[in-house]
Amino acid sequence: MSRPLACYVAMAAIGAVATAIAHADDAEIRPYKIHIEQAVLDDLNGRLAKTRWPDEIDAAGWDYGVPLAYQRELVEYWRTKYDWRKHEAELNRLPGFVTKIDGVDLHFLHIRSKHESALPLVLVHGWPGSIWEFHKVVGPLTDPEAHGGKAEDAFHVVIPSLPGFGFSGKPKERGWSSQRMAESIAKLMARLGYARYGAQGGDWGGGIVRWLASGDGAHCIGSHSNFPGASRPMDDPMRGVTEAELARIDQRSRELNDHRAYGAIQGTRPQTLGYGLNDSPAGLAAWVVDKFWAWSDHGGDLEKSFTKDELLTNVMIYWVTESMPSSTRIYFESQHNQPRPPSMTPFTTSGPPAPIGYALFPKEINVPPRAWVERQSGGKLFHWTEMPRGGHFAALEQPQLLVDDVRAFFRKVQSLKSE
Repeated sequence: MSRPLACYVAMAAIGAVATAIAHADDAEIRPYKIHIEQAVLDDLNGRLAKTRWPDEIDAAGWDYGVPLAYQRELVEYWRTKYDWRKHEAELNRLPGFVTKIDGVDLHFLHIRSKHESALPLVLVHGWPGSIWEFHKVVGPLTDPEAHGGKAEDAFHVVIPSLPGFGFSGKPKERGWSSQRMAESIAKLMARLGYARYGAQGGDWGGGIVRWLASGDGAHCIGSHSNFPGASRPMDDPMRGVTEAELARIDQRSRELNDHRAYGAIQGTRPQTLGYGLNDSPAGLAAWVVDKFWAWSDHGGDLEKSFTKDELLTNVMIYWVTESMPSSTRIYFESQHNQPRPPSMTPFTTSGPPAPIGYALFPKEINVPPRAWVERQSGGKLFHWTEMPRGGHFAALEQPQLLVDDVRAFFRKVQSLKSE
């Protein structure tokens, strides 16, 4: 039996209202407070107490991976002395929010400066980092006068958890590459009402902020990265390269020669790896801490760069959210040309590319010569700083050096815009 036309009209109207409501719900920005159930912490403690330890080669040091003695010490501290509630409260002192973008809940911290005219700045982490990486730079960036800066150095700071990381939702579709995560961050900044903003990031965040500079240049006025990603040019690679730069890249390549397997595994079999990392907190901590060892400027003592509490709070964000398996998929998705996820709304690139600047820390994974970076930046390098110390997790290891360089970069960008 056919339905009357009026019924179809009514159904269409109801559908239109439902669609409008869904879009309104998608655009909602909700406060988010971190609170991990005590049962999760009790379960963690029990798992740590029952860790089944592997054997070890005599006098292996860090050559085979995280030494057994150090890992036992770290796990015992984690089990008996580390206080998650303390660091949970510390994170909650920074206003947290969540909003749904492209079908995934995107968690972010949003700390506005007292200076209304401050430039919005999005800080983007990578793997195995988290929003915790940036907790030392929030004060200097939002309240520069209290940290050796000037009012004109102020930023409104936005720190998202990447999709699949930490307190953000976990994508259920193929294709969530770092570029598509960059689109989500551009959409987040627009949703927050920021018509112009700056960006800063390292690791995957470095690639994301470079994409924001090129793909959202109508709104992103400049991107600063502590992860210069230039590779060896095919044509005349030694042109403009100094002997010191060549020695530096050769030395760092030798140092990291045995530290590259993680990327191959995560880029090909992340699900298989995920079972172990999601089940064993000691295993997860070792997987992460090994990268902090390899990529920081500690001179042989990891805790010269990071305290146990700093290391464990970063690990805890992965453990309590069960996001290590989903976070590793960024490698697979970014290394395989997968179709665009059906849930992702279109993104139109806009504006000319914005300036990009780099801070090169000596124990970064990539330490390319400036000439290589300049050539791959179209022959025009807007900003370049070589740091005296520090490594991959710059905001956590050398926060003041990073803050100073971010300020210097955006002063140059702002002066360019005012000309």
